[in-house]
Amino acid sequence: MASHIVGYPRMGPKRELKFALESFWDGKTTAADLEKTAKDLRTSIWKQMSDAGITFIPSNTFSYYDQVLDTTALVGAVPPRYGWIGGEVGFDTYFSMARGNAKQPAMEMTKWFDTNYHYIVPELGPDVKFTLSSRKVMQEYKEAKELGIHTVPTIIGPVTYLLLAKPAKGVPKDFELLSLLDSLLPVYKQVLSELVEAGAEWVQFDEPSLVHDLEQYKLDAFKKAYSVLGANLGVKLLIETYFADIPAESYKLLTGLEHVAAIGVDLVRGTKTISLIKEVGLPGEKVLFAGVVDGRNIWANDLASSLKSLLELEKILGKGKVVVSTSCSLLHTAVDLRNETKLDSELKSWLAFAAQKVVEVVALAHALDGKKNEEIFASSATAQASRRSSSRVHNEAVKKAAGALLGSDHRRATPVGARLDEQQKHLKLPILPTTTIGSFPQTPELRRVRREVKSNKITEEEYVKAIKAEIASVVKLQEELDIDVLVHGEPERNDMVEYFGEQLQGFVFTINGWVQSYGSRCVKPPIIYGDVSRPKAMTVEWSKYSQSLTARPMKGMLTGPVTILNWSFVRDDQPRSDTCMQIALSIKIEVEDLEAGGIQVIQIDEAALREGLPLRKAEQANYLDWAVHAFRITTSGVKDTTQIHTHMCYSNFNDIIHSIIDMDADVITIENSRSDEKLLSVFKDGVTYAAGIGPGVYDIHSPRIPDTEEMAERIRKMLAVLESKVLWVNPDCGLKTRKYQEVVPALTNMVKAAKVLRAELASTK
Repeated sequence: MASHIVGYPRMGPKRELKFALESFWDGKTTAADLEKTAKDLRTSIWKQMSDAGITFIPSNTFSYYDQVLDTTALVGAVPPRYGWIGGEVGFDTYFSMARGNAKQPAMEMTKWFDTNYHYIVPELGPDVKFTLSSRKVMQEYKEAKELGIHTVPTIIGPVTYLLLAKPAKGVPKDFELLSLLDSLLPVYKQVLSELVEAGAEWVQFDEPSLVHDLEQYKLDAFKKAYSVLGANLGVKLLIETYFADIPAESYKLLTGLEHVAAIGVDLVRGTKTISLIKEVGLPGEKVLFAGVVDGRNIWANDLASSLKSLLELEKILGKGKVVVSTSCSLLHTAVDLRNETKLDSELKSWLAFAAQKVVEVVALAHALDGKKNEEIFASSATAQASRRSSSRVHNEAVKKAAGALLGSDHRRATPVGARLDEQQKHLKLPILPTTTIGSFPQTPELRRVRREVKSNKITEEEYVKAIKAEIASVVKLQEELDIDVLVHGEPERNDMVEYFGEQLQGFVFTINGWVQSYGSRCVKPPIIYGDVSRPKAMTVEWSKYSQSLTARPMKGMLTGPVTILNWSFVRDDQPRSDTCMQIALSIKIEVEDLEAGGIQVIQIDEAALREGLPLRKAEQANYLDWAVHAFRITTSGVKDTTQIHTHMCYSNFNDIIHSIIDMDADVITIENSRSDEKLLSVFKDGVTYAAGIGPGVYDIHSPRIPDTEEMAERIRKMLAVLESKVLWVNPDCGLKTRKYQEVVPALTNMVKAAKVLRAELASTK
């Protein structure tokens, strides 16, 4: 019996690490306090897996911020601007890279493959001097060993690390990052040597880049890396892939690597991989780590179906050649279902969080070994049957209405340029209009009010009064700052997806189903268990009230269907596109009600559009087709005079810019500042964008406050490639996670920067 977990959530079942981090950052606790919380969490996780009977328990999957940033620290690739002079990378340098500091901005942050997890992008160039600068990998292995638990140290593989990086500032954009492989490998070799000395028998290298469609020179880089790393070290190497079917070329490469003892594959999203394994096989003594338990979703495993797949694999490969595993790290799922005390028993029987998935892996491993627990399998079969037949899951009227949407492409009849002219007659905005993305700081007082109304400690009337007071304060502040298009600040919203899901049928919510998004930031994804519909208006009254407080345009704020889909745990019993169309229909009705209520500007955020793009090229066009169509459905019923905005953040957009144009929004706001204006390069390359666009002028995910001139210079860079008549000035993202003492000076500088550029433009006429 052999079982394996690719990785495990590190925040803790009740977000213990989040609170420890934020207390440390605020100067309320010491580094020793933070380290104690971290050690307690690691100990608990390792013991949990050991007690459950997991054979291959991972270590070094814990992180204080991000596993890619950990790798940057490991190899000493600290950008010079942080003033690091060598030695061990300490907390000051580490968190400066992640969050910025008073003098320097943070490193770029973007999405980890097609997930809502964000990683810190390495900045590399020909002058980088790789050196072993963190012994976290070795220390955590020894820490577990002292508990009597022998773990599998887990590290981001060297090739994936380089492929995730970007050229450092001042380095040509066409610099070949893989040219650094020869200088990087000695550090990895040193890490392996120290792990072997400490007693490690296995080391796991995560190489998810192998699921991309790779050019031959990238495949050659993998071959070189593992020929070097596997030679004469006396340790077994596991190469772990996940998030998609592994291409045949990558699989054949891995099976041919002499020093690689095992290969991990995702058999949940990789639906075609078993056929590939059957065709190619697995030579010699190599072992397959079969990811049959879903690490990306919260549905209980269909144990009978997974066992059937495992038995098929064993028949193909031979007895003892298959290890039962998760499809990817459990980082992407909630921690422990036992903490959910308000879910009904039927729905709860359909679910499995990380702790339960560990039990599923062990149950499957025992069954594959001929020691099947009939009680566990019978319980699984009962839950699967219950879910398939439940009336709360299926609504034929909703299915029919959403299915009818496919009969049109739902394009607005008037071209965007003409729409913008009509909208300007009504809105009368200045050149370079200023706005924010939607949310304002969520203060402790706001969170208290929302908690108290839910627990009936205050009345609904008291709650409404408090929220209205906060909205009035936010509107007044924006007018004082002289922002042109206002927002109401979203004080009534706990989360941009959860808020809507709570008002839609087909959704259910957890108490502690938190998942790490980046750093200490956690989200609590809704669970979409059934057909989706909108029983009543969700935002209209709040938007109408907010607009009544000002003569300036007030944006109605909605989350788009693709983002609601991608930031939820989605039902897996029908195509994701079907669920997305149901959500789109619900948002469409809300948009039209906002317009009828007098709201002239409506923002429909699609922050996660790029995130959902499949990793395999053959699947991308289909996704973009239905995802963009879903957005257009939401806007297709409004008048030309209603201005539709959308917002996207922290992803690489250049390769899907034509799909973004095809969304046919009037204005798009988009992350720009943290990625060194990478977005602007697409317009330098000749892409014409006729709609309004607001590339963010400052990074809200850092406490750093840029001055007016820094923001003005960003606007000048935008004006070099975009016409002034389409350009908007705004932050990168919503202000929810910031404090007012950061927000007010930053927005003050932003408005001043816009006015500086207006004056410069006027002087050139």
